[in-house]
Amino acid sequence: MEKVSDYFGSMVFDDRVMKATLPADVYSSLRKTIDQGEQLDIGVANAVATAMKDWAVSKGATHYTHWFQPLTGITAEKHDSFITPSPDGGVIMEFSGKELIKGEPDASSFPSGGLRATFEARGYTAWDPTSYAFIKGKTLCIPTAFCSYGGEALDKKTPLLRSMEALNVQALRVLRLFGNNTVKCVKTSVGPEQEYFLVDREMYNKRKDLVYTGRTLFGAKPPKGQEMDDHYFGVIKPRVAAYMEDLNEELWKLGILAKTEHNEVAPAQHELAPIYSTTNVATDHNQLTMEIMQKVAAKHGLVCLLHEKPFAGVNGSGKHNNWSISTDTGVNLLSPGETPHENAQFLLFLCAVIKAVDDYQDLLRISVATAGNDHRLGANEAPPAVVSMFLGDELSAVLEAIENDAPYNAAERTQMKLGVSVLPKFTRDTTDRNRTSPFAFTGNKFEFRMLGSSNSIACANIMLNAAVAESLKQYADVLEKSDNFREGLQKLIKETLKEHKRIIFNGNGYDEQWIKEATEKRGLLNYATTADCVGHLLDEKNVKMLTEHKVFSETELRSRYEITLENYCKTVLIEARTMCDMVKTEIAPAVESYTAELAKTMSLKQSVGEAIPVSYEKALLVKLSGLIECMSMKTDELEKALSSVSEINSVAEESMAVKNELLVKMSQLRAVCDEAEALTARKYWPFPRYGELLFGVR
Repeated sequence: MEKVSDYFGSMVFDDRVMKATLPADVYSSLRKTIDQGEQLDIGVANAVATAMKDWAVSKGATHYTHWFQPLTGITAEKHDSFITPSPDGGVIMEFSGKELIKGEPDASSFPSGGLRATFEARGYTAWDPTSYAFIKGKTLCIPTAFCSYGGEALDKKTPLLRSMEALNVQALRVLRLFGNNTVKCVKTSVGPEQEYFLVDREMYNKRKDLVYTGRTLFGAKPPKGQEMDDHYFGVIKPRVAAYMEDLNEELWKLGILAKTEHNEVAPAQHELAPIYSTTNVATDHNQLTMEIMQKVAAKHGLVCLLHEKPFAGVNGSGKHNNWSISTDTGVNLLSPGETPHENAQFLLFLCAVIKAVDDYQDLLRISVATAGNDHRLGANEAPPAVVSMFLGDELSAVLEAIENDAPYNAAERTQMKLGVSVLPKFTRDTTDRNRTSPFAFTGNKFEFRMLGSSNSIACANIMLNAAVAESLKQYADVLEKSDNFREGLQKLIKETLKEHKRIIFNGNGYDEQWIKEATEKRGLLNYATTADCVGHLLDEKNVKMLTEHKVFSETELRSRYEITLENYCKTVLIEARTMCDMVKTEIAPAVESYTAELAKTMSLKQSVGEAIPVSYEKALLVKLSGLIECMSMKTDELEKALSSVSEINSVAEESMAVKNELLVKMSQLRAVCDEAEALTARKYWPFPRYGELLFGVR
């Protein structure tokens, strides 16, 4: 049996392959481009292109594509073959540095938020040498950025790379003040945990709502859900285990560091977690992971659901974004060390994150805003829409001591005694974890838990990188002018803690009293929906910060505003139309058929004699007939709301109408249909119910 170490990264043109196939001077020049951002020479590009093509062809590849991440939230690719005609009538396999560096896909058919008109088709893809090329099927995939003819970013990768550079610039300024002149680069790293559901494909195909929208729009509560807590970390079912085994193999071939797999809390829900990698690489890998999850599921007769809330009443699926900052010398700048109260550099970077999260709560909320995630935030096992930070007892005590000029008495670390002599003793961590916090410190990193399972992690990390870069810039501006660095540093840390401690909350984020305290006493923001928050992307402070750090231009920000609200509206409109279709063509006819059967049974009983009771049939018939009438009325109301919303020209007004009218009508229609489902005999119901979907994979 082939060992994992033998095939790991076998489909990736990674550092091992480059070192083996490129001339030493070319390899050295390319590494400087990757590690230090130096300009790429066309001669180097030609040499890399030849080596990359030869390697890909040896692996069976016939085509190449510039693989990019447009504003659809998924990836895009246009395949070109390596073949070039030869004089003798045959073909030769060619690939140039020019083809490696630049591609030209149609830019008019992707979301642009007004950056491109339909008749303006030209767009460019540009090779991102910091992310390794890989082979998928028979195609060499070259990770690229995507921009318009005018140079505006039409993708998620370009602003992400800009945000990483912005943070790098400001972090280096701060490190130089600490006397560190050896570090050449500071990068953020991410490990995104990916939650998902697996359902049987045959059942999936029978539900229009899952096929069209990715979530169930109807569904009565089954007799059992997740009440018993018996699925979380439970024994993995054979069919799921086989899926996970194949998934790991496919991911490992692509150099994706899939590490942890387990059952999640809800029935049919699971999680995959990777080892950390540089943020832009982690973003590429997570997009690939979602794609491969769905492809592998199909091979096993399954469907992988990545929607944030595919089932009501059980946990939704998130994507925990574990984020840290490190130097090229291997130092994690968010690692407290043994004595965090004495680690001034760590405390300053920690304060930078605290300040960033407080100052730009709105941007962090906007970065995870989708119609799907709105259903998840604040629901089962998901953090609330209010952004706050968990630091734990020890760090909170350290910061409190600094703020109050009080001595910090480090608590001794407790040794855990489990009461069984054969079990090993171990030291307890200095602080607990908090699963309810949107933004939690977990030892040497922050876990941003608000992302939805289908989100690209690029959006959240763009805003996080940029916000922290702004904090560091402000610190560097002050400290560079300070006559006494140590005194200036201490003052800066104390001021930050006093001004921003409102964002720190170590308690239960699910507690309703916390939401009241957060908004009424602390003044924290509570944007419950996408419609509520996205407009704040264009607030003056946000535009100023993001444009000054050159993460976005103002035009690019306006395009993101338009696209996010358009996607929100389109998503809900599709869901509403699907609901109307399912009620009229499936649900109402099914209930009518059952009521006809009840009426027939009641009539037969009555024809036999008055002594035979028919009270059961009569009561159920009356109940279902009333529900059918209500169903018809609620469907008409929803269709009228759909028509009204569709006529609104302003995307801002449309999004508020979707939130305040359409979603309300959809909820009312669902309630009636779910009640009818609970009363209708199973053989009449036209599609699989919740219990069958959630417990159907064995």
